[in-house]
Amino acid sequence: MRKAWAAGLVMVVSGWSIGFAAAQPALREVTFGTNWLAQGEHGGYYQALADGTYQKYGLKVTIVPGGPRASNRMLMSVGKLDFYMGGNLIQAFSAVEKNIPTVVVAAHFQKEPQILMSHPGQGLDRFEDLKGSNDILLSKDGSATFFQWMKAEFGFKDEQVKPYGFSPAPFLANPKAVQQGYATSDPLVIEKAAGFKPNVFLLADHGFSTYSTTVETRRDVVERDADLVQRFVDASTIGWYNYLYGDNRLANALIKRDNPEMTDEIIAYAVAKMKEHGIVDSGDAQRHGIGAMSDARMKDFFDKMVKAGLLKPDLDYTKAYTLRFVNKGVGLELKK
Repeated sequence: MRKAWAAGLVMVVSGWSIGFAAAQPALREVTFGTNWLAQGEHGGYYQALADGTYQKYGLKVTIVPGGPRASNRMLMSVGKLDFYMGGNLIQAFSAVEKNIPTVVVAAHFQKEPQILMSHPGQGLDRFEDLKGSNDILLSKDGSATFFQWMKAEFGFKDEQVKPYGFSPAPFLANPKAVQQGYATSDPLVIEKAAGFKPNVFLLADHGFSTYSTTVETRRDVVERDADLVQRFVDASTIGWYNYLYGDNRLANALIKRDNPEMTDEIIAYAVAKMKEHGIVDSGDAQRHGIGAMSDARMKDFFDKMVKAGLLKPDLDYTKAYTLRFVNKGVGLELKK
């Protein structure tokens, strides 16, 4: 009589016992598309890749960098990528409006890093003073999104806006100008180019309450493979704790591999500003863990976008997200 036990521990064949190591489960291959070129602001995901956290969670993750010619959000929507790094919630709410079956499963930035900058000593040293500038340099996207909120909430006017071509030259040449940017990078550009520190106004601190750097996937993935979603969210969250509060050198090496224009100085500045402004770890994240979200915060931002005319009041915005995978305190002990 011949017996074969394929449980990975002992095989018995005709009375002979052969021991071998327990078979390791195969890693699940996962693709994660970012929304821009690799940078310090993506550090938590690169950290989880570099230090083996994804592997520990049974995942073989490939990070697919975004960029000016990338279409990672669309690739995720049609099933070519498993997960996508979203921007602010306007995209997620708009997806519901367009019947695109995507859903936000975590928000690794409690605050969007969007800022406005002004020259110091020009009468533009407070946020409310910016209404006195007739040269607010904004991109088309900025004009169509957060500036609509600024108009509704604070009374800014369309005639104040001038086109922003992603060059600091017009801002530097005009001391009365105001320029959009990101807290984690653009003030450094101004400092290095002109030798002064600009006034920085983080829109999140003035009521622009969107989450940012979200993790999105398709609704069918959530429904049929919730365990995969949970493992990716948890591992990414742990990656963010280790990146901000641990040794992030290996992650930074991967960032520079994927984006050779990144330097240690630029990355270090981004990390410092994420900490200073509480971009990742503030508010609900301090109680419930990085990646936290709440129904109240979602409703607050939705209501503001309705007031700004960007969304219809009858939109079922709750379809844009789920709290199923967050608020579990994952990684809180790593901050200590």
